[in-house]
Amino acid sequence: MSKVGTETAGKSDEHASLMDGMYRYQRHIYDLTRKYYLLGRDSTIRNLDVPEGGTLLEVGCGTGRNMAFAHRHFPTAKLFGLDISQEMLISARKTFATKATIPEFRVADATAFTPREFGVSGFDRILISYALSMIPDWERAVDASIAALNPGGQLHIVDFGQQEGLPRWFRRMLQSWLAKFHVAPRPDLREVLEAQAHENNARLLFDTVGGGYAWRAAIISKRS
Repeated sequence: MSKVGTETAGKSDEHASLMDGMYRYQRHIYDLTRKYYLLGRDSTIRNLDVPEGGTLLEVGCGTGRNMAFAHRHFPTAKLFGLDISQEMLISARKTFATKATIPEFRVADATAFTPREFGVSGFDRILISYALSMIPDWERAVDASIAALNPGGQLHIVDFGQQEGLPRWFRRMLQSWLAKFHVAPRPDLREVLEAQAHENNARLLFDTVGGGYAWRAAIISKRS
């Protein structure tokens, strides 16, 4: 393995260890607490418009909560989920333990995965919900997701924005609190997505939620 490859693998292992340590116990109360401040998740999922029998991958799927919500809206979709935390995937599998449809969950690095790992050639929809703000090399995660789309596929992202329409004191308080959980909202998210959409000859949709509390985006690839 090259020096760059070794360094990348080392960073991935370090991040996995950090996430496992943080979520070993938090995963038991994660969904109960996060529903109050991870705004825009459900509307993003409802707008996925997964084709009949299509494929949906969630990058950073966590407890599987979003996958379960997506399954209710798109019951024929084939579901896949990846997360770098083995601890979170324990909860994800429990979420679907009593359901007829069980997604294929895998421990994987969001910056270095391929559809082949899941036995498919690509995905019709990919969702990244409040995960880019926790992935150190988040631009590479976006690159990997775009590369994993089928022709005509869509990448949907929702995450913390810059609270640009809210009072400054609220922004300072929120971002200081988020930092305690290794969450770093990406101020250049829109610019990076615009560049990546242009590079891939795709279309970008971008809007804000709650005065910029959250940002929401969709990169729509062209059909071949």
